Amino acid sequence: MKKVLTIAFMAIALVFSTEATAQDFSGLDKSPLDNAAFPSDYKISEKAVRITYGRPQLKGRSLSELAPAGKVWRTGANEAPEITFYSDVDFGGKEIKAGTYALLSIPGEKEWTVILHSNLNQWGAYFYKEGSDVARVSAGVSMGDKSLEEFSIAFKEVDGSVHMVMGWDKTRVAVPITMKKMMKG
Repeated sequence: MKKVLTIAFMAIALVFSTEATAQDFSGLDKSPLDNAAFPSDYKISEKAVRITYGRPQLKGRSLSELAPAGKVWRTGANEAPEITFYSDVDFGGKEIKAGTYALLSIPGEKEWTVILHSNLNQWGAYFYKEGSDVARVSAGVSMGDKSLEEFSIAFKEVDGSVHMVMGWDKTRVAVPITMKKMMKG
Protein backbone atom coordinates (compact mmCIF):
# COMPACT_ATOMS: atom_id res chain seq x y z
CA MET A 1 0.00 0.00 0.00
CA LYS A 2 2.86 2.37 0.83
CA LYS A 3 4.38 1.80 -2.63
CA VAL A 4 1.04 2.56 -4.32
CA LEU A 5 0.61 5.79 -2.34
CA THR A 6 4.22 6.79 -3.01
CA ILE A 7 3.81 6.19 -6.76
CA ALA A 8 0.49 8.09 -6.78
CA PHE A 9 2.03 10.99 -4.86
CA MET A 10 5.01 11.11 -7.28
CA ALA A 11 2.64 11.08 -10.27
CA ILE A 12 0.63 14.00 -8.84
CA ALA A 13 3.84 15.90 -8.03
CA LEU A 14 5.10 15.30 -11.57
CA VAL A 15 1.85 16.69 -13.06
CA PHE A 16 2.01 19.84 -10.93
CA SER A 17 5.73 20.39 -11.50
CA THR A 18 5.18 20.12 -15.27
CA GLU A 19 2.42 22.73 -14.98
CA ALA A 20 4.75 25.05 -13.05
CA THR A 21 7.54 24.78 -15.61
CA ALA A 22 5.10 25.38 -18.47
CA GLN A 23 4.42 28.93 -17.21
CA ASP A 24 4.23 31.54 -19.98
CA PHE A 25 6.42 34.61 -19.50
CA SER A 26 5.77 37.90 -21.23
CA GLY A 27 8.32 39.38 -23.58
CA LEU A 28 10.28 42.56 -23.02
CA ASP A 29 8.08 45.53 -22.12
CA LYS A 30 7.76 48.06 -24.95
CA SER A 31 8.54 50.81 -22.41
CA PRO A 32 10.93 49.13 -19.97
CA LEU A 33 11.45 50.31 -16.41
CA ASP A 34 14.65 52.09 -15.55
CA ASN A 35 15.96 54.00 -12.58
CA ALA A 36 18.34 56.84 -11.87
CA ALA A 37 19.94 57.79 -8.58
CA PHE A 38 22.21 60.36 -7.03
CA PRO A 39 24.95 59.77 -6.37
CA SER A 40 25.09 57.52 -9.40
CA ASP A 41 28.37 55.85 -8.43
CA TYR A 42 27.52 52.24 -7.60
CA LYS A 43 30.39 52.13 -5.10
CA ILE A 44 28.42 54.55 -2.91
CA SER A 45 25.61 52.65 -1.23
CA GLU A 46 23.95 55.60 0.50
CA LYS A 47 21.77 57.41 -2.04
CA ALA A 48 20.19 60.84 -1.66
CA VAL A 49 17.48 60.42 -4.30
CA ARG A 50 16.31 57.62 -6.58
CA ILE A 51 13.60 57.46 -9.25
CA THR A 52 12.04 54.47 -11.00
CA TYR A 53 10.23 55.23 -14.26
CA GLY A 54 9.01 53.78 -17.56
CA ARG A 55 10.93 54.74 -20.71
CA PRO A 56 8.61 55.27 -23.66
CA GLN A 57 10.10 55.62 -27.13
CA LEU A 58 9.20 58.05 -29.89
CA LYS A 59 9.03 55.40 -32.66
CA GLY A 60 8.22 58.01 -35.31
CA ARG A 61 5.76 59.89 -33.10
CA SER A 62 6.15 63.40 -31.75
CA LEU A 63 6.72 64.41 -28.16
CA SER A 64 3.67 66.68 -28.34
CA GLU A 65 1.34 63.77 -29.13
CA LEU A 66 2.81 61.50 -26.43
CA ALA A 67 3.02 64.21 -23.73
CA PRO A 68 0.51 66.89 -24.78
CA ALA A 69 1.11 70.46 -23.63
CA GLY A 70 -1.21 71.65 -20.87
CA LYS A 71 -2.30 68.14 -19.79
CA VAL A 72 -1.15 66.15 -16.76
CA TRP A 73 1.28 63.48 -17.93
CA ARG A 74 2.65 60.49 -16.02
CA THR A 75 6.22 61.60 -16.86
CA GLY A 76 7.15 58.38 -18.60
CA ALA A 77 5.20 55.26 -19.47
CA ASN A 78 2.97 52.80 -17.65
CA GLU A 79 2.82 53.55 -13.91
CA ALA A 80 3.60 57.08 -12.78
CA PRO A 81 7.28 57.25 -11.77
CA GLU A 82 8.11 57.04 -8.08
CA ILE A 83 10.83 59.29 -6.70
CA THR A 84 12.31 58.67 -3.27
CA PHE A 85 14.14 61.30 -1.25
CA TYR A 86 16.17 59.73 1.57
CA SER A 87 16.32 62.99 3.51
CA ASP A 88 14.41 66.28 3.46
CA VAL A 89 15.13 68.32 0.31
CA ASP A 90 14.42 71.57 -1.44
CA PHE A 91 12.76 70.49 -4.71
CA GLY A 92 12.66 73.38 -7.15
CA GLY A 93 12.15 75.86 -4.31
CA LYS A 94 9.67 73.78 -2.28
CA GLU A 95 10.52 72.11 1.04
CA ILE A 96 9.85 68.35 0.72
CA LYS A 97 9.99 65.77 3.51
CA ALA A 98 11.94 62.53 3.02
CA GLY A 99 9.69 59.92 1.44
CA THR A 100 8.41 58.48 -1.82
CA TYR A 101 6.18 60.42 -4.21
CA ALA A 102 4.65 59.93 -7.65
CA LEU A 103 6.16 62.24 -10.28
CA LEU A 104 3.77 63.81 -12.76
CA SER A 105 4.19 66.81 -15.02
CA ILE A 106 2.34 69.23 -17.24
CA PRO A 107 4.45 69.86 -20.35
CA GLY A 108 4.56 73.30 -21.91
CA GLU A 109 6.47 74.97 -24.71
CA LYS A 110 8.64 77.21 -22.50
CA GLU A 111 8.20 75.56 -19.08
CA TRP A 112 6.86 72.43 -17.47
CA THR A 113 5.00 72.12 -14.20
CA VAL A 114 6.58 69.23 -12.30
CA ILE A 115 4.35 67.67 -9.66
CA LEU A 116 5.14 65.55 -6.61
CA HIS A 117 1.99 63.60 -5.79
CA SER A 118 1.04 61.53 -2.75
CA ASN A 119 -0.88 58.77 -4.61
CA LEU A 120 1.57 55.98 -5.39
CA ASN A 121 1.01 52.92 -7.59
CA GLN A 122 -1.16 54.76 -10.09
CA TRP A 123 -1.35 53.74 -13.71
CA GLY A 124 -0.62 56.76 -15.85
CA ALA A 125 -2.36 59.94 -14.78
CA TYR A 126 -5.89 58.66 -15.35
CA PHE A 127 -6.88 58.95 -11.68
CA TYR A 128 -4.92 62.12 -10.95
CA LYS A 129 -6.44 64.36 -8.25
CA GLU A 130 -4.93 67.80 -7.81
CA GLY A 131 -5.85 67.70 -4.11
CA SER A 132 -3.21 64.98 -3.62
CA ASP A 133 -0.37 67.20 -4.91
CA VAL A 134 2.45 67.61 -2.40
CA ALA A 135 4.23 70.24 -4.50
CA ARG A 136 4.16 71.87 -7.93
CA VAL A 137 7.25 73.58 -9.33
CA SER A 138 7.99 75.32 -12.60
CA ALA A 139 10.97 74.18 -14.65
CA GLY A 140 12.25 75.87 -17.78
CA VAL A 141 12.58 74.06 -21.09
CA SER A 142 15.81 74.03 -23.06
CA MET A 143 16.70 72.28 -26.29
CA GLY A 144 19.50 69.74 -26.57
CA ASP A 145 21.68 69.14 -29.60
CA LYS A 146 20.94 65.43 -29.72
CA SER A 147 17.50 63.84 -30.10
CA LEU A 148 16.74 61.15 -27.50
CA GLU A 149 14.56 58.31 -28.84
CA GLU A 150 13.80 57.06 -25.31
CA PHE A 151 12.49 59.27 -22.51
CA SER A 152 15.33 59.60 -19.99
CA ILE A 153 15.94 60.94 -16.49
CA ALA A 154 19.40 61.61 -15.05
CA PHE A 155 20.85 63.50 -12.09
CA LYS A 156 23.62 66.06 -12.59
CA GLU A 157 25.59 67.75 -9.81
CA VAL A 158 25.51 71.55 -10.21
CA ASP A 159 26.99 74.05 -7.73
CA GLY A 160 26.35 72.11 -4.51
CA SER A 161 22.95 70.86 -5.57
CA VAL A 162 21.62 68.30 -8.00
CA HIS A 163 19.48 68.80 -11.07
CA MET A 164 17.01 66.11 -12.05
CA VAL A 165 17.16 66.37 -15.84
CA MET A 166 14.40 64.91 -17.98
CA GLY A 167 14.99 64.57 -21.69
CA TRP A 168 13.05 63.34 -24.68
CA ASP A 169 13.55 64.19 -28.34
CA LYS A 170 15.47 67.48 -28.08
CA THR A 171 13.50 68.77 -25.07
CA ARG A 172 15.34 69.06 -21.74
CA VAL A 173 13.75 70.01 -18.41
CA ALA A 174 15.77 70.39 -15.19
CA VAL A 175 14.55 70.69 -11.60
CA PRO A 176 17.11 71.72 -8.96
CA ILE A 177 17.21 69.59 -5.81
CA THR A 178 19.16 70.63 -2.74
CA MET A 179 19.69 68.02 -0.04
CA LYS A 180 19.35 69.38 3.48
CA LYS A 181 22.68 67.77 4.39
CA MET A 182 24.32 69.75 1.55
CA MET A 183 22.57 72.98 2.57
CA LYS A 184 23.79 72.72 6.19
CA GLY A 185 27.09 71.75 5.12
